Amino acid sequence: MSRDSDARLPGDEALPGALSESLRAELIAFRRDLHMHPELGNQEFRTTAAIKARLEKAGLEPRVLDTGTGLLCDVGGREGDTRPVLALRADIDALPIPDTKAGVPYRSTVPDRAHACGHDIHTTAVLGAGLVLAGLDRQGLLPNPVRLIFQPAEEVLPGGAPDAIASGALEGVGRIIGVHCDPKVDVGRIGLRVGAITSACDRLEVSLDGPGGHTARPHLTTDLVTAAAKVATEVPALLARRVDARAGLAVTWGRLESGHACNVIPQHAELSGTVRCLDLAAWREAPDLVHAAIDEVAGMHGAKTVIDYVRGVPPVVNDAAVIDLLAGAMTARRGSYAIEDTEQSLGGEDFSWYLEQVPGAMARLGVRTPGDTARLDLHRGDFDADEEAITVAVELFTACALLDGNHP
Repeated sequence: MSRDSDARLPGDEALPGALSESLRAELIAFRRDLHMHPELGNQEFRTTAAIKARLEKAGLEPRVLDTGTGLLCDVGGREGDTRPVLALRADIDALPIPDTKAGVPYRSTVPDRAHACGHDIHTTAVLGAGLVLAGLDRQGLLPNPVRLIFQPAEEVLPGGAPDAIASGALEGVGRIIGVHCDPKVDVGRIGLRVGAITSACDRLEVSLDGPGGHTARPHLTTDLVTAAAKVATEVPALLARRVDARAGLAVTWGRLESGHACNVIPQHAELSGTVRCLDLAAWREAPDLVHAAIDEVAGMHGAKTVIDYVRGVPPVVNDAAVIDLLAGAMTARRGSYAIEDTEQSLGGEDFSWYLEQVPGAMARLGVRTPGDTARLDLHRGDFDADEEAITVAVELFTACALLDGNHP
């Protein structure tokens, strides 16, 4: 089903809220403007201003977050209203990588900045849903109030979600939903999963120190290069024997630096990486486990350690009832064939911080053009999305808002 004339409310009433062609065209233009002007986390001033101006044009009253970027905007509801709010969340920041796409007019105009994770799609979809829902509210067709959350800094650990929450994003919220672009899913479809859909992600910085010396006499000093190599290889293996394998706790290094000359044992080495975990309970134990493993391996080689373990985000754990709401909304709009099961990813998402406080769920939004074999992935400079995904996401969000009261 692709049009609201085919979608039904309980009682066989037509489900309103499909996108008009004029609004669809406007939203595509809005997305392309964002794509051409990407901004990093906590620097999204132009993006914030553009969203705010469009919401105000629709007669809404958005409020910029206390941190200076990002917005909250309520649709429906009145002062003293006690009905639970359904929150729709979008992340608005970009990545610090160059846009390498060729042959598209909306390529990034900012050097070494790109919307390579689809946040421009997320933002445009929540904006579009807000505009449609505002129109439905004026007609008396919006059953419960809705809050639009345009959140900054998702890509910056521990994410911008805690700042949004501190600014009141979850006050009065009963449920929260969001989507994330998935280039492995065809446009027109969504992926759903009850339970954990992403993983925890933390950042790890390790410094190793020793007296240094001559490579001819490693027995008289601390062989720091060997110590660093052992930490890099043995810490992940050691952790695999200290945590239930089903927890999926994994340390992966992205940087190892040490030394300047072939015949000098250095005094300093550094390793940087990530700690990812599928299981929430194991994630809570991870800092102590990782510290102990690093100290143990480094100590065997006489290296002194300084460990900076930066807490990132817990897993996104989808609530079953909210998944039912998303499934019902997608079925109403496009039919049950448009829903597929999805796996848990090792990627992290700060949407998880909202779910620590209220029930909610994140769906994977298909952005691959059917038949496309390019196999593009997120966080790549050539990433792009089929813009029909905007229409799909808007109609999914609006259907959730209309059906929210029908799902316990």
